[in-house]
Amino acid sequence: MGISIEKESGGIATITVDYPPVNAIPSAGWFELADALREAGRDRAVSVVILRAEGKGFNAGVDIKEMQQFEGFDHLIAANRGCFAAFAAVYECEVPVIAAVAGFCVGGGIGLVGNADSIVASEGAKFGLPEVDRGALGAATHLARMVPPHALRTMYYTSTNVTAEQLHSWGTVHRVVPREELDQAARELAEQMAAKDTRVLRAAKEALNGIDPVDVKKSYRFEQGFTFELNLAGVADEHRDEFVSSGKNLDTRSQNDTTGKDS
Repeated sequence: MGISIEKESGGIATITVDYPPVNAIPSAGWFELADALREAGRDRAVSVVILRAEGKGFNAGVDIKEMQQFEGFDHLIAANRGCFAAFAAVYECEVPVIAAVAGFCVGGGIGLVGNADSIVASEGAKFGLPEVDRGALGAATHLARMVPPHALRTMYYTSTNVTAEQLHSWGTVHRVVPREELDQAARELAEQMAAKDTRVLRAAKEALNGIDPVDVKKSYRFEQGFTFELNLAGVADEHRDEFVSSGKNLDTRSQNDTTGKDS
């Protein structure tokens, strides 16, 4: 359980997230994920990283229940800094990062996947930001890299999801496959990349980051400022307490997709 990394002789490193039941990552886990990504990128024997998860889905964001167990803002600050570190580590990883998304990818998961270089997903996988429902803001920076501008705003204001199939039609998701074929699909794409000259791949990653129109780190940090305001005002605590008292874990079936139909 936790964050693990496996490196293979063919230049592929696989980083796996495993925090049952829904991969809501605790504060320390975000920093561990960032460390694993940076370690993989620094290793000159690595040409590409696959980021995947075990369990019900790819990622359910931060562990809100952990956060609400403590008084004060220490765990909130740790979660925000951890997310910032992990998102940046995906973006700044010195080699391409392929996100293999199964089931659902919400909240902080969007920050990871939105900063990845390529995405493969299982059929019917859901992507979204429930931040407004949780009294917080963030990762719109990363969702904006995945969906058109008006879809972004609608999804953000309504806390609704979009499917892997829709993202594929927009060119965001590279492949949509049955869940049992997801790891193989990610591996096939990774092998295509790893077959290239690693020195050129690393230069290409740096070059592509250099021509991005938006500085994702500064943009996300700007968003986090509003999250801190909502916390200081007590608004965020109200929504997090309501979430915890409801006894809910993530259930994407209780949310709607962008068409307004039940997910």
